[in-house]
Amino acid sequence: MHAGILALALAIDLVFGEPPARLHPVVWMGAAIGWLRDRAPQDDARARFGWGLMMALVLPAGCAALGALAMALPGVGVALGVLLTTSALAVRSLGEGGARVGDPLQAGDLEGARQGLSWLCSRDPDGLSAEELAGAAVESLAENASDAAIAPVFWFVLLGVPGALAYRCVNTMDAMIGYRGRYEWLGKAAARLDDVLNLVPARLTAVLLVLAAPERRWAGARVAWRDAGGTASPNAGWPMSAMAGLLGVQLTKRGHYALGDPGEPLRAAHIAQAWAVAWRAMVGGALAAVGGLALAQWP
Repeated sequence: MHAGILALALAIDLVFGEPPARLHPVVWMGAAIGWLRDRAPQDDARARFGWGLMMALVLPAGCAALGALAMALPGVGVALGVLLTTSALAVRSLGEGGARVGDPLQAGDLEGARQGLSWLCSRDPDGLSAEELAGAAVESLAENASDAAIAPVFWFVLLGVPGALAYRCVNTMDAMIGYRGRYEWLGKAAARLDDVLNLVPARLTAVLLVLAAPERRWAGARVAWRDAGGTASPNAGWPMSAMAGLLGVQLTKRGHYALGDPGEPLRAAHIAQAWAVAWRAMVGGALAAVGGLALAQWP
């Protein structure tokens, strides 16, 4: 049953992409996170940390419980499981995000590429050059190959639909409040929990990216092993450095990191190349998971 649920969820995501916002469980998660965020204590760091810890524990547990309840409903449980699992995946959406940067960049429209990057990731696009915009898009495609597919599939394999939903809830919480500044203490628990849940998937994503580009496999593996620790995140450096090695480019963020060896200047074509590698890694990894689940369920 689990193999069929995952296979159908992947197919729906690849063909149709994200469901409408009003019907999207992740949008509902975001609304719940935002509601609690806006009611957090404002001045006391300890109280804000405690509130954030409560959010990081209660919301994913609630999502997991709802997933388990949906699966248990007679007659419709499997169908609901497919739809809920689909909502935890974002393969098609990730590709569309890459195109929002790559297409205008190819046409020389830097402002359009900056607007597209704002949709794809949280990096401030103002003042970024064409090369920096291309690099940021490549980094996002590599890093989000884990968030969009490999990590939710990993947790689905371990814990079924509840696991995929709980992961997506934590990941959404991290995206909304898991950064320094205004949400320093409120989002700390969510950020650390997201780090823990991605420890294995991020490294698995790097392996799958390397396997998805056999012509530069050893370069990708070498750069990943050497440069993965160069980012502040314990996880993001793995897929990003693997992608840098596979494309033969250097991915940089001013004042933060430089992953890979200096190579040709980054351009729109590298975004398309990164997407092709990421797509093969995500779909290949998900299909391998489907096959493994099917074998495990074989009578």
